[in-house]
Parts: sequence; C-alpha cells; structure tokens
Amino acid sequence: MVQDFSEEEGNFNSDNYVSNETSYLHVVDKLKQLGVTGGAYIGVGPEQNFTYIARTRPQIAFIVDIRRQAIIQHLMYKAIFQLSPNRTQFLSWLFSRPLKGNDVPGRDAPIGDILEFFSQAPTSSVIFAENLAAIRKTIDKDFEIPLSSRDQKMLEHVYSTFQEANLGITTRWFGNGYGGDFYGPSLKDLMLEKDLDGKMGSFLSTAEDYDFVRELHRKNRIIPVVGDFAGSKALAAVANYLRENGYTVSAFYTSNVEQYLYGDRVFGAFTENVRRLPTDDKSVFIRATRIGWQGHPAHVPGHRMTTLLQKITVFLNDYDQGLYPDYWSMITTHYIAGGRP
Repeated sequence: MVQDFSEEEGNFNSDNYVSNETSYLHVVDKLKQLGVTGGAYIGVGPEQNFTYIARTRPQIAFIVDIRRQAIIQHLMYKAIFQLSPNRTQFLSWLFSRPLKGNDVPGRDAPIGDILEFFSQAPTSSVIFAENLAAIRKTIDKDFEIPLSSRDQKMLEHVYSTFQEANLGITTRWFGNGYGGDFYGPSLKDLMLEKDLDGKMGSFLSTAEDYDFVRELHRKNRIIPVVGDFAGSKALAAVANYLRENGYTVSAFYTSNVEQYLYGDRVFGAFTENVRRLPTDDKSVFIRATRIGWQGHPAHVPGHRMTTLLQKITVFLNDYDQGLYPDYWSMITTHYIAGGRP
C-alpha cells in the first residue's frame, strides 16, 4: 500500500521534521468527550500523528503527505519503533545516542527525566553509521519496501538532521519573507507541552501510549502514503480500502493543509475526496489553523496555532450549502473548540 496508494510527490516550502503546533493537545479531552475512538485514523505531517493515534486508539491509520521526504521519515520512524521496545530506546535510536551509564531511564520513567538524559547523552559518527545501516536494512528486508538511491539519500539526510539537532530539532520554513528562515518549536518543547488542564499527553508521555503506537506499527497498521489531499489517487485509494474492509474514519487530522488547498483553488477536489471516505456522525476533522492577522475566537494566548475539531458530516453539509467561500469562513463556522463544556 505504501507504494501502490502513493501519487507523484509535490513541493512544500519547509522541512517538517517535527510539528510546529504547540496547541496540538488542546483538543484531546474533547476527542474523548465526543467518543472519537477506534476505526480508522488519517493524518498528515510528522510525530503529532502518533499522539492523536495514542489518544483515539484506531484499528488502522494512514499518514498521507505530499512530500516524499515525509513518507521516508515515517518509514524511518516505523523502523525505529520496530527496533525499540520502550521510549528510552526509541529516543536512543532516533538521536543515535547510546544508552550508557547508571542513570539510563527505565521503562516507566517520567518523560521529563527521559528527555533530560538525552539532552546530555553523547553521540558519534560510528554510532550514526551503524544505526542508519540497521534502519535501512529494516525497511528494505523486514518491511520489504525498496528504497531508491534518492530515497536512501533522503533517509540519510533526515536521520542525520535528528542526530545533529538532537532534542532541539525543529520545523524550518525557507525564505519566509521576513529576512530569512523561520524555525518552529523544538521536539523537546512539543513533548513537554500540556493540554488545557495542564497535563502532558504526547505519545511519549507514558509507556502505555508508546506501547500502543508501537504495536500498531508492528502489525503494519500505520501506513505512510505520498499523496495530495486534492489529488486523484491517494485519498481515493485509502477510501476504497477502508470501505472494502469495513472501517469508519474516526479522525482526519488535516493540520492547516486546507489553507493551501484554498490558495491553489483545489478545495472542491479535496471535498469530493472527503465525501468518498466512510464516516459517521462521530467522525471529526482535527485542524490546526494559523491565526495570522485574524485572531480566531478559540485562540489560546501563547500559541502560534489554534487546534480545532469539526464533525465531518457537518463540514460536508455546510460545504453543500455554500457556507465556505474562503478558508476563514470554513475554520470559523461550526467548529468545536478544545476544553471542557
């Protein structure tokens, strides 16, 4: 499916190694209240998907991203999950930092202690090379997904970036018009983020959440696919597979991709792809909107993005009634904000 469902890749003006959405946990309690669980999960982007997967506990998940490099990164993650029975080993593989010394955090250690250990753990080019070879072999031999020479270069580029930046790795936007590149929050910041009740909740926060995501990966139930949300192949293939196998979409995390679909005048094609998906009255979008100069009513001060939910059935009905002439109208009509009632 990784190969057969994928489309031709597209371009994007950033390296999304990690999320840039510090508000990503603001809707997790609301997801639980709405009964968003099980079924199928669809998402885009990097590691924030693992947190939403941990929160919604789907039976199967598809990560659909227009960038080939993003899919190679998810195959890297899949290999690292395969090789890492616990969170500490996961970060050891991710950053090419061996587990040495008497202070190596145990399976149930607090996430803060685990991150502190890796903030100071050393690395080397030898460890990196050995790990990269093991990850490449896992993808090629164990997963039986062939990597082209270009794919292998992407894999090395992504993996070396994690090694070099360690917990400080961020998303970077190129030439943002303000005199240079722009950098988002670090992975460490994101893993220590809290929900609206002040609780941490990333997929690395507890051993149980990590174990769920890892087991779903080990069952080959998290499938990365190169795809355009408005394209003619990837989402249609996912929709057909879900219908044929009796799955209903529980959550579709779109980040702020819809903003670009409006800008490219292809939002209608995306809507028709959504219409193909098997959904019910509990199915929701998870969106992260950039406030820009227009402050969203649900914006939480101190965060660059605002994370929202919307029922997919409501979205399709509103669209058919012409309520979404632009992106701003869409994100401010019949949205569900985070927090408790």
